[in-house]
Amino acid sequence: MYRSFFPRDMLAEMDRLQRDMQQAFDLSPTIRGHGSNGFPALNVGATPQALEIFAFAPGVDPATLEINLERGLMTIAGERKSLLPDAQAKAAVHINERFEGPFRRVLTLPDDADPEAVEARLRDGVLRITVRRRASSQPRRIAVQ
Repeated sequence: MYRSFFPRDMLAEMDRLQRDMQQAFDLSPTIRGHGSNGFPALNVGATPQALEIFAFAPGVDPATLEINLERGLMTIAGERKSLLPDAQAKAAVHINERFEGPFRRVLTLPDDADPEAVEARLRDGVLRITVRRRASSQPRRIAVQ
C-alpha cells in the first residue's frame, strides 16, 4: 500500500487552519461585519452642515443610554440586559453570541462641531446622533462687487 504525505482530508485541515488564523488575528466576519470593534457598531458620516452618528444597539433600553460631550470627545455608554433565563431556571443555553452587559464607545469630534447643537434619537434599535457644525465653519459664497 502507498502512504500519503498529506492528511486524508486535506481541505478540511486547511479549513481548520484558516479558522485558527482568523481567530488569532480577529479577522473572522461577525454579524457586525469584518472585525468587531465593539458594541454598539457605529456608522459615522458628515455633511457640510452636520455630523451624523448611527449606533446600532438593538435591545438597549433608552433609559440606560448616556451620551456625553466634553472637550471634543463624545462618549456613548449604556447597558444591554440579558434575555436568557437566569441560572435558577435550569435551562440549557447551547449558543450565546449576543453581546450583553455594559458598553462604552468614545469618538473624537472635529473642531467645528457645535456642542450646543446635539440631538439624539433611538428608534428601532438605531441610535441617531446629529451634531451640527458651527455656523462660522459653514461654507458660504462671497459676493464680488
